[in-house]
Amino acid sequence: MKGFVLAGTGTGVGKTTVTAALLAAFRSRGLAVQPFKCGPDYIDPAHHAAIAGRPSYNLDTWMMTAEVNRTIFHEACRQADVVVVEGVMGLFDGANGDSDEGSTAEIAKLLGLPVVLVLDASNAARSLAATVLGFRDFDPQLRLLGVILNGPAGPAHVKLLRDAVASVEVPLLGWFPHLPEAELPERHLGLITACESTWSAEQLTLLAEAARQHIDLNVLLESCDTGDGDSTPAPARDHRAGNVEQVRIGIAQDPAFCFYYQSSLNALRAAGAELVPFSPVYDAALPPGLDGLYLGGGYPEVFAEQLAANRNFLQSMRQFAGSARPIYAECGGLMYLGEEIRMRDGQRYPMAAVLPLSVEMLDRLEGFGYTEVELLDDCFVGGRGSRLRGHSFHYSRVMQAGNLECRYRTRQVLTGMEQREGYSAGNVLASYIHLSFAGNPAAASRLVQACLQSRVVA
Repeated sequence: MKGFVLAGTGTGVGKTTVTAALLAAFRSRGLAVQPFKCGPDYIDPAHHAAIAGRPSYNLDTWMMTAEVNRTIFHEACRQADVVVVEGVMGLFDGANGDSDEGSTAEIAKLLGLPVVLVLDASNAARSLAATVLGFRDFDPQLRLLGVILNGPAGPAHVKLLRDAVASVEVPLLGWFPHLPEAELPERHLGLITACESTWSAEQLTLLAEAARQHIDLNVLLESCDTGDGDSTPAPARDHRAGNVEQVRIGIAQDPAFCFYYQSSLNALRAAGAELVPFSPVYDAALPPGLDGLYLGGGYPEVFAEQLAANRNFLQSMRQFAGSARPIYAECGGLMYLGEEIRMRDGQRYPMAAVLPLSVEMLDRLEGFGYTEVELLDDCFVGGRGSRLRGHSFHYSRVMQAGNLECRYRTRQVLTGMEQREGYSAGNVLASYIHLSFAGNPAAASRLVQACLQSRVVA
């Protein structure tokens, strides 16, 4: 099997654009391409999937064990010709500053994949060689396949940089031009989501052609044989539960709520859940016959006016909350279950009012990074004393919380800051923390069992 990790020297060097171009170029050759994303990002994998025609999976060595990462990787790679793993931040950036835990480098070593390094070449000269040298030698256990220069000014600039890279004996696999006509819009959490818009067929053709012209795809493919793939045609494992009694869990999926890990959805299915999609933006009511709800993250603030205007659906949510059936919400889902979202300009939009709290938008990150969760009491995702791992990334905060229990004690890994969180009232549990159900499989089983128990009680 062919495979490599596309890493960067830092954030914003063009990893996602180059990844999209390579996925499109390989697929245009008739190759089955399996994409992955290092770290807890939700947005890039959805764009990967739209290009590759296969689900893209997150690989994360902080939230999931090495064994779980390997399992996700090898199951997804069945029937794939080439694997492209997009890195997160810089190659060696992870959960802390004194190890590679949670980094792209750790994923590459765990899976035995070589690394292709993307560098921002827009304002670079010979000093770029020093950067390449440092990345090549920083960790001798990594195999640096070569580098791709992103955004050089033209042929003369490329020649200068080619000579500089050659001086440190690292292969230059090619370069990628600046293509403003193929750029996607961005907002405060990154690119716009694939649910709203992704690269058009014309843009993908442009990206693929640029990759074919300026990157030596043949050399790249010839040199990235992992020798570790399963080339035998075989179907991917069916993650639907076998003899486990099934429950129907409604899952919010639309442009406002689309932040889910594919492996988490698989974990819920394996635990006995049939996932039934619904849209708080477009639907008039919840689907019938649901045993529980899962509202993931997303951009409810961007769609606040439409969400507030969909009064029939808000009433449907309140009616569901009045039953004994579980409602589990993360980040954007938490915001939606509150009484209102207050925008930075002072505008207020009423939400479902299932929880007695309000949320206000900020112009800065309020919570960011890997987060440890200790359960202070029994709840939908575990028993008292259980420890879970997740991730936080949001530009809002809870205001005016009413009579609510806090089921979580959280600790941010980067800052060490602790707080009580995991807001609970009756049959509702909502938090800013995105949990990995693949990394915390007992949590998926617990949620499914709570839904099944509510059916029995009813």
